[in-house]
Amino acid sequence: MVDVSPKAVSEREAKASCYVQMEPETLELIIKGEAEKGDVLGVARIAGIQGAKKCSDLIPLCHPLSLDTVKIRFSFDKVSSRVLVESICKTSGRTGVEMEALCAVTLASLTIYDMCKAVDRGMTISEIGLENKSGGKSGTWTKKK
Repeated sequence: MVDVSPKAVSEREAKASCYVQMEPETLELIIKGEAEKGDVLGVARIAGIQGAKKCSDLIPLCHPLSLDTVKIRFSFDKVSSRVLVESICKTSGRTGVEMEALCAVTLASLTIYDMCKAVDRGMTISEIGLENKSGGKSGTWTKKK
């Protein structure tokens, strides 16, 4: 692992997002809370939080971090029949929380897939990426649109 001990402790934040594309009927099941396996978004939110917390266990050279907050948000695009999954992670530390934010949206989206695969095996997860980050020596970065 990279030695981060010389770095100053600072407030750090990262936001990541991805999409889960699905059939319109699947999206309606999620919105109405009628999926056979239960509360898809509630379980996906917890999975996303767990994903952020377990990031250093999953990625070999990722530093374990003390997370101050992990927030998972979902929004629906009925026209495109997809769910936007977003995460925001914050910490006070010597290294950023980008990987934690990315793990959060990835695990949340995989959970949506798992809970709905019985009715829609054709779902796709796409555009996993960092939206912005702040803190640390490199300062603020925002994805170009």
